[in-house]
Amino acid sequence: MRSHEVDYTIHGDDMQLVEIELDPGEVVIAEAGSMNWMEEGIEFEARMGDGSKPDTGIFGKLLDAGKRVLTGESIFMTHFTNHSSRGKSHVTFAAPYPGKIMPIDLSQVGGEILCQKDAFLCAAYGTEVGIAFQRRLGVGLFGGEGFILERLRGDGLAFIHAGGTVIEKELKGETLRIDTGCIAAFTSNLDYDIQASGGLKSMFFGGEGMFLATLQGHGKVWLQSLPFSRLAGRVLAAAPQGGGRDKGEGSVLGGLGRLFES
Repeated sequence: MRSHEVDYTIHGDDMQLVEIELDPGEVVIAEAGSMNWMEEGIEFEARMGDGSKPDTGIFGKLLDAGKRVLTGESIFMTHFTNHSSRGKSHVTFAAPYPGKIMPIDLSQVGGEILCQKDAFLCAAYGTEVGIAFQRRLGVGLFGGEGFILERLRGDGLAFIHAGGTVIEKELKGETLRIDTGCIAAFTSNLDYDIQASGGLKSMFFGGEGMFLATLQGHGKVWLQSLPFSRLAGRVLAAAPQGGGRDKGEGSVLGGLGRLFES
């Protein structure tokens, strides 16, 4: 099934959103709850599945829903359709935390990419959103994202989100070693594996983790500087209930100042 051809504009810098322009009859699929606003003429419907296989029966839809449960996503996806008779209309989707939205033309990267489980934001109708199991035991046990990655297939535009700054690198046969949480996405023709980060002293006291991911071959990889797990860990560590110290920002009284707050 060929994907719909949608146009887009990305707004913002650190907290980005993508505005999708739909011609009459065009559809964009998105994760539930990611829509910010939509113009008159856009209608949405929660469906079980991405719609890339319209001939699949109820069993196929249930199977796809079960796969989405494994990735931690909702079993439903939201389909936004322009039913307006007056021309183009727009719908906007926002990133869930600070970072970048990356538009990827799947037809330009071999028709398929693999990405971290929560990276998918939205895509042109006709894009298949599935999962990929990593076959190597090391990847499953120590790879940060485990055995399961999200697989996007098609020939149209897909939009994924990654934390912090995003760097796109093209490998031409060499091997790249990466912190396991810093891989946002990569083309499926790259070989993904896990290896020890160094000697025992470096593994336990080096601060870079015990294992690193390796990508080798010919293809593209998108790297993120701020994995959500790292951001969440720092926030929880700094919170008073998590053992963090109250620095009393903005007040010379520190925590005592809260005694006078209403």
